[in-house]
Amino acid sequence: MSSQPTELTQSRCGWTLLLAFALTLFLSAFLLFCVQPMIAKMILPLLGGSPSVWNTCMVFFQAELLLGYYYAHLITSLIEFRRQAVLHAGLLLLPLLLLPFSITPDLARSLSPAANPTGWLLGLLLVTVGGPFLILSATAPLLQRWFSLTSHPAAKDPYFLYGSSNFGSLLGLLGYPLLVEPRFRLAHQSQYWAVGYGCLVVLVWTCAALAWRSPAAAGSRAVGVPVETGPDRLGVGRQLRWIALAFVPSSLMLGVTTYIVTDLASIPLLWVIPLALYLLSFILVSARRPVIPHTWMCRLLPLLVALSLIVILFGATDPFWVIVPLHLVMFFVAAMVCHGELLNNRPMARKLTSFYLCMSVGGVLGGLWSALVAPVVFDRVVEYPLAIVLAALCRPAPRVAVENPRRRQLDLLLPVGIGALTVGLVLGVQALHLKMDKIGLTIMFGVPMLLWYHTLDRPLRFGLGVGAIMLASAFSPGAHGRVLHRERNFYGVLQVTRSSDAAYNILLHGTTIHGLQSRDPSRRREPLMYYHRTGPAGQVFQYAPRRNVAVVGLGAGSLASYAEPGQCWTYYEIDPAIEHIARDPRYFTYLRDCRASAVAVVLGDARLQLRTAPEQGYGLIILDAFSSDAIPMHLLTREALSLYRRKLTPDGVIAFHISNRYLDLAPVLGALARDAGLVSRVRHDANPSVTEQERGKSPSIWVVMAHRDADLGPLATDPLWVAPQDRPDAPVWTDDFSNIIEHFVIRS
Repeated sequence: MSSQPTELTQSRCGWTLLLAFALTLFLSAFLLFCVQPMIAKMILPLLGGSPSVWNTCMVFFQAELLLGYYYAHLITSLIEFRRQAVLHAGLLLLPLLLLPFSITPDLARSLSPAANPTGWLLGLLLVTVGGPFLILSATAPLLQRWFSLTSHPAAKDPYFLYGSSNFGSLLGLLGYPLLVEPRFRLAHQSQYWAVGYGCLVVLVWTCAALAWRSPAAAGSRAVGVPVETGPDRLGVGRQLRWIALAFVPSSLMLGVTTYIVTDLASIPLLWVIPLALYLLSFILVSARRPVIPHTWMCRLLPLLVALSLIVILFGATDPFWVIVPLHLVMFFVAAMVCHGELLNNRPMARKLTSFYLCMSVGGVLGGLWSALVAPVVFDRVVEYPLAIVLAALCRPAPRVAVENPRRRQLDLLLPVGIGALTVGLVLGVQALHLKMDKIGLTIMFGVPMLLWYHTLDRPLRFGLGVGAIMLASAFSPGAHGRVLHRERNFYGVLQVTRSSDAAYNILLHGTTIHGLQSRDPSRRREPLMYYHRTGPAGQVFQYAPRRNVAVVGLGAGSLASYAEPGQCWTYYEIDPAIEHIARDPRYFTYLRDCRASAVAVVLGDARLQLRTAPEQGYGLIILDAFSSDAIPMHLLTREALSLYRRKLTPDGVIAFHISNRYLDLAPVLGALARDAGLVSRVRHDANPSVTEQERGKSPSIWVVMAHRDADLGPLATDPLWVAPQDRPDAPVWTDDFSNIIEHFVIRS
């Protein structure tokens, strides 16, 4: 009978031990992944809202994670447990000196993002969040190793605790855009995060104290655990396999993130979805009992790879509710396959930190490749389809008793054949002058993919074959005609193409057309697309002419067609490549033909550069900045509007171009105008006539603001211009608060 209380006490101690470690790992991961979108949102306004901000932040966080894992591996290999505990408990206190986070104007100005945005961003991250993130990164592998030294029954295989850690990561990511961002300003978010970090310090100390009392921990240098026996060698090949399996989903995650945010908006909600799926795959594959059979994922992956690559080859972006979920599901299944293979090949607990270190190396390499190397090496987004092909190659091959050497040769030769066939079809379609429509694209890419799909039972052959088809697509002129110029930088991919009928030159940023100019000399000065004379832009210049004009966003320079002699125009453009293209007469001549007395282009973010402009210096300020289809959110805040008003003459007008496929921003601007005491009108020019479309006009949405109705002239009473519909109690967007979910729409 005396043994019953002892067994009950041991059971309670076991649950206390497990709960303490699980809760600490949960909170550590929650803080680790909640701070990522928070700090990125603080920095985003300083770099023009570019999607590269998030990808560069991800590389930094992955590198910090690698350093944290290396630190955990080092101290668990060289130092006995109790000294580890003292060292880490002390280091946990240092980040408290840097909290709460803040990016002050002096700190932002101390580094210049103009010459090297990537280096500037990495430096800013290092001095703000580098220390706390590094310490947090080491907590997960370190605590799992400490748990393996305890006498708990599950100590010999502590990998299940990775699920608790990943659950905290997932909750931190999803909780930020859904719960934290819409309710708290950035300053308050940083303060609450600091409080959470203080709680974590106490919990880590508690775990260290619980492990300290374990007999296995006394004098342990973490070179072995008594319950483990037998060799568990970590050969170079095995470690390289871990790195490769971690590399692919990391690269794929950044690729699908860029794909989504380029055409929507650089906002934490959209950043975190791929990262959340990435973490969810870890949670599912590390569960003690598999939630989704690994074989199901392996069988599903080839179909999703084929469909995703066809969508990329066809250049499809609509319908949104089909295209985006397809890419996300493909990414999730690929991550499940890679992470499943990774966890199925994990070592025993004594090699735990080595395993996590290799995983982190693979993750960092994937991030470096996608965010830093690929944008320099390639002039287009190649890394995303390449990562899809690599994911197909990571699928395990079916086991066979004896492999036929001829079949292995065919795995290399047949992909070459399918690539040659695709090239032949592409050149044949061009020779026959077929349109690059659905029929032409199906002949070029759909037929080869259909012929090749039957090889899915041979992962190497299938993966190399779809890679060959992707490579052959380089011979295709594309849906927007022949490419005249293409380049890529921190702000995205720019292309100048000539339409298939050779009538227009087209400027594209990502997948969105940003400028169009007729090659007909008689129409060379005619503003087209969103800037057509019969549209809202034409009315703004007809009824609100001003001497000095500021335009945020250069594009092809289409608006310069409205300039008149005696006017002074100033363009504010963040991307130097845009200016080079707009000034090159081989592509566009709007700036060269501009009739204004003076035209200047100021490079840099408009929010920063406008500060040096003369007070009340502009009679008309036009906001026409886009990153592909996404409007930088920091240009639509209370602080931004206050800056515009200071630079506006008392009778001046502010015009916003807010055409967008997925966001209804008119209510946002209506709330801003009401908050600032301004009058505002919006015109939805959604249905141009067939004749107008043939003449180069596109649908557009514009909003105008002024101090009084009289300043808007006839626009104030024109029935086409109406007051933006917004709720009187709608919160106003500021630099540290925005809620984009309620403004999300899908336009045809």
